[in-house]
Amino acid sequence: MIDIRPATAPIFHPASAQDYVPPLLLRALQLRRLQNVVRRAYQHVELFRSRMQERGLRPEDIRSLEDISRLPFTVKTDLRDTYPFGLFASPMQDVVRLHASSGTTGKPIVVAYTREDVEVWTNAMVRTLASCGIGAGDVVQNAYGYGLFTGGLGAHYGAEAIGATVIPISGGNTDRQIMVLKDLGVTAICCTPSYFVHLIERARELGVDLRDLALRVGVFGAEPWTDSMRRHIESNSRIHAYDIYGLSEITGPGVASECGCQDGLHIFEDHFYPEIIDPATGETLPEGEEGELVLTTLSKVAMPILRYRTRDVTAFLSGPCPCGRTLRRIRRISRRSDDMFIIRGVNVFPSQVEAALLAVEGTLPHYLIVLTREKGLDRMEVQVEVTPEVFSDKIGALEELQDRLVRELDNVLGIRAEVRLVEPHTIQRSEGKARRLIDRRHMAD
Repeated sequence: MIDIRPATAPIFHPASAQDYVPPLLLRALQLRRLQNVVRRAYQHVELFRSRMQERGLRPEDIRSLEDISRLPFTVKTDLRDTYPFGLFASPMQDVVRLHASSGTTGKPIVVAYTREDVEVWTNAMVRTLASCGIGAGDVVQNAYGYGLFTGGLGAHYGAEAIGATVIPISGGNTDRQIMVLKDLGVTAICCTPSYFVHLIERARELGVDLRDLALRVGVFGAEPWTDSMRRHIESNSRIHAYDIYGLSEITGPGVASECGCQDGLHIFEDHFYPEIIDPATGETLPEGEEGELVLTTLSKVAMPILRYRTRDVTAFLSGPCPCGRTLRRIRRISRRSDDMFIIRGVNVFPSQVEAALLAVEGTLPHYLIVLTREKGLDRMEVQVEVTPEVFSDKIGALEELQDRLVRELDNVLGIRAEVRLVEPHTIQRSEGKARRLIDRRHMAD
């Protein structure tokens, strides 16, 4: 079949003009907003005021963008320790929206928005969707979860503001998702990349080939994913798969986005000031060096955040982007510093495992890492689904595939891991963020 759908074309929305501001003007705007947000945080949030006073800092000491390094860091436990309203800089009568994290590792994180904050968030999401080639006339199926999670309403407001038709389907009910994709002429979908992989597989079982539909753009975020996963998605659905980035502590989705070049994510740095630091020392790193992303909100009114340590590992990309945007780019985030686990003295990230598995033909992008301890020794087992064709093949073919995966993991990780091949659909699917690691080592202590 010949693909007659148009390629993803650049979309220019009036809000996108901010993406092309000359660097000198952008820096002047950032400084003015930084000074304002530091002053607001100092005056209205006890945590920031006390920490600045401990350093002998006052708002008027921030005279240049470089002075941001003098400010204290904020970490996730600060938001939990001040639960629920301790970091609010606005009275509740000015707050029009509250969101919260799931709270799976303790008290949830509560974040607040004034009406102005919602408008800034919507502006950032319009720019995000425009950079992914979405505009007026598109039909957007929003499969991010609605409710306290920021993803659903963040994408929804942006899609409506850009002039698209929004289908607020939320997550779950996969068969209905596929019916809607097919019957309503959906041209763009927003969800996690792992859930879209599940949609591809389930559609195939239902006799629906996503490559035959009007769908042309996927806006994927909320979890790290690799270039190997992108290639798998694009080859099996014939869409353009774009990575977006955001976090509830800062605003939600809309902090950064890939453009049509798919070479790094542009940070909307007129609203979110980025730094890359050494996660061990906290020192600012030179451009191009890999480290931890730190973000400061420049426009947030209800809940300003100073130098938030995201734990996401990335680096600034040098040189201008061919798309013409003047916003700085970061390398797409494929791992978090706190996702790392140590096995037999070797640092391992789940993204490394994913890249190794997808480099071997016959495997599916569904895997689970299980860590155990026997007689004081750590063991690592990787359960990986294989295609139906391979699984139904001869035992010798399965053993050969297993050996190839063991070798590939050894090459990538530098350690030997056990590999267990499992049937398709054996590993539990997630409608949100995929669970990649189960650490049972503590059960042996």
